[in-house]
Formats: sequence, structure tokens, C-alpha cells
Amino acid sequence: MNKLIIDAASEKIFLMIISNGSIYNITHENTKINYEKLTIIINDFLSSKNIKITNISGIYINQGSGSFAGIRNSMSVVKAFYVAKDIDYYCYNLEDFKDEKDLSYENIPNLCKKYKIKKNLINPVYLS
Repeated sequence: MNKLIIDAASEKIFLMIISNGSIYNITHENTKINYEKLTIIINDFLSSKNIKITNISGIYINQGSGSFAGIRNSMSVVKAFYVAKDIDYYCYNLEDFKDEKDLSYENIPNLCKKYKIKKNLINPVYLS
């Protein structure tokens, strides 16, 4: 099972793939141009690891707090993947895991399971 983690709520767009015990990640500048081509960035990243979007079993997306544009665009992309490819997604908030001592991106899928984060539920938290 391949998992994709997306965090576009902060200064950089962060992507991570967890695939059969291997972990890959990249970052991109958090700019308007990159938001407009987020699907291309994701597709290129997956392709570089010989993974197709249809081989992703779950997407984990940071729903904030953070950049309005980053959160909105990344959630739109993930919702499109859900509609087009029926890939479940989990919208987490780092505050959900504030009591965790070992908080790292590779632990997000396990933490979502531990804290019973509901799938396919969007509840963004924007900075004002």
C-alpha cells in the first residue's frame, strides 16, 4: 500500500510517499505558480518513483492552520483525486497530534489511525 502525504499549509509544499517500507519526499517553494501546477508536481514526483496515482491507497493532507491558498488548492487537488480515482483521503491538523513525542510526517498515517481521524472529511483551519 502506497501512501501520499501533502502539506501545503506552510512555507513550502511538502510531499512524501510511503511505499513498501521506503520513504521519499520533496519540497517546492510555496508560490502561486506552484499552486497552479500542484497536480503536475505530484504526478512528476510519483513518476520519478515509478508509482502511478492509481497505486496510491490513501492521501493524508494537512488542513491547517496555515496558508489559505495552500490549503485550499491542495484540498481541491486531493478532492479531485478522490472523485476521479476513488482514493480515500484523511485531513489532519498537526494540533490533533500535539501530545505526540515522535511527530514526523512518516508517522502521520499511523497517527490518523490512532486518533481516529475520519476519512474524506474536510475541515480547514486558515490563519487570519
